[in-house]
Amino acid sequence: MSTPSEAVQILVTVIPIVGIVAGSVVIFFFLYFNHKQKMLLIEKGLYQKISFDFDSFSLCSGFLLTGVGGALTLFFVLKDGISYALIGGLVPLGLGISFIMYYFTKMKTTK
Repeated sequence: MSTPSEAVQILVTVIPIVGIVAGSVVIFFFLYFNHKQKMLLIEKGLYQKISFDFDSFSLCSGFLLTGVGGALTLFFVLKDGISYALIGGLVPLGLGISFIMYYFTKMKTTK
């Protein structure tokens, strides 16, 4: 079995670094020009704040996370029994149930 040359090892090391730097530059310029655009819209009085319906988001994401968490929990219980792998299903299951509980608690308090 031959070892790769030093040039190949250097390229394999440099390529991920270049990718991370290039991605960071793209994200920076997106955030910069998005900020400039919002500032110009505010100056001209054309800016409209985007509303976000957290109640609908919490209900939808709660159902999705509960479904995914339930399926993963069932899979890991059948595959390995009670083990540390079960955490991979219990975390999204717990998050999903928490989101659904938040939604129904919020609906009960706002009535």
